[in-house]
Amino acid sequence: MSTTTTPRSGGEWLQSWDPENEETWDKALAWKTLWITTFTLTMCFVAWFLPSAIIPKLNALGYTFTKDQLYWMAAMPGLAAGLLRIVWMVLPPIMGTRKMVSLTTLLLVFPVLGWGVRVINPTAPYWELMVLAFLAGIGGGAFSGFMPSTSYFFPRKMQGTALGLQAGIGNFGVSLVQLLTPWLIGFSMLGFLGHSQSMKIAGKAPKEVWYQNAAFVWIPLILIGAAWAWFALKSVPVKANIRQQFDIFSNQDTWWMTLIYIMTFGTFSGLSAQFGLLMGNLYGSGNTDIVAGSGASARILVSGYSIPDPAAFVFLGPLVGAGARVLFSPLTDRMGGARWSLVSALGLIASIIYTIPALTPDTSSAAALQGGFTRFLWGMLAIFLFSGIGNASTFKQMPMIFERRQAGGVIGWTAAIAAFGPFFFSLGVGMLGATLFYWVGVAWAVMCAVIVWMRYARPGAPKPS
Repeated sequence: MSTTTTPRSGGEWLQSWDPENEETWDKALAWKTLWITTFTLTMCFVAWFLPSAIIPKLNALGYTFTKDQLYWMAAMPGLAAGLLRIVWMVLPPIMGTRKMVSLTTLLLVFPVLGWGVRVINPTAPYWELMVLAFLAGIGGGAFSGFMPSTSYFFPRKMQGTALGLQAGIGNFGVSLVQLLTPWLIGFSMLGFLGHSQSMKIAGKAPKEVWYQNAAFVWIPLILIGAAWAWFALKSVPVKANIRQQFDIFSNQDTWWMTLIYIMTFGTFSGLSAQFGLLMGNLYGSGNTDIVAGSGASARILVSGYSIPDPAAFVFLGPLVGAGARVLFSPLTDRMGGARWSLVSALGLIASIIYTIPALTPDTSSAAALQGGFTRFLWGMLAIFLFSGIGNASTFKQMPMIFERRQAGGVIGWTAAIAAFGPFFFSLGVGMLGATLFYWVGVAWAVMCAVIVWMRYARPGAPKPS
């Protein structure tokens, strides 16, 4: 079905755009749009997850927040992203791709600059850092505008690949932040923008760092992305006001796909934001004084176990999840999305169950503790892998289930709800404890596996996709 368009004046607006007509479709323009919006979306994910790389180290830099305060701060970008995605999901038909992408990218400067300034001196009040954490959610909110907008430029048969590439490469922004931050803070390349800090971690000597580098280094790239989008992008004049876009909610498949995307991207985003904190609380520096045995008479320090630094591992999860989204997207175009969504659900069930025993570290010996950490790490990476596969497959399913305009709206809506992943993960772990919350995840994945099979994947399914 071709995109319903309405004439609009101005050089940015395309006329009579129909990607399903191969004779008139401008393939070069579509791919140029994809690469520009993918670059800017990567910057959006950098801004969104920058707090997750900084918050675990705030107390080491001189702040004195409680564990609960840090969990809530780490959850705030996810809460903000979920709320803001509901706004961004209706912007593509109203603003057009060019204005929406360029102006959104420019807004990223505010939270990134703010975090860079506030790590230089540990004097910011809690409420101010919570505001900066909320503003970082702009980067997450952008996803629900960028993805539907890009879908307008490609035919259905290519949308699995196109959207998978954009979302997957964009997701690499999470790993970029978490991988490069430990390296960026180690030298004074941007020292002229602020003095160094002394990072103090229990059991280790103080370390001189320049944590502002982790934020300031991205600002030139953000500005380049905003300018590139403004001068190079075009807009598809899709006809749909806000009321018309809400007709997606009368379609039951909107709700089924929302549940499934919570399982996939909600898991990816939630774990990405909390991976470092969770790993640190279970196996990190807080466990330096681990004892063997029980009771007051059995206070024997466990030796021979080197406490891991979460910063050395935390980037791996988002890297695996984003990579899976990129690599499996062409397979969803070739084989259909529903069967891969089923693989995702079954894989998540198995990998979460495998990980659960490691959520209660065994401190009886150094070997047991090391084994628990190894199981935790591999289990978490498996969860990231299967969530990434599901992220790719669901974005293939939605354009096949819905007509083009509705598909864009459903992509935006499901992404908005799943963006609450960091918030609900933090809330769930804080209220239920990690083990019980992970069992909730198992139950959710079982429910989604049944939905995928009955509605989309089985022979004779009502909506094969």
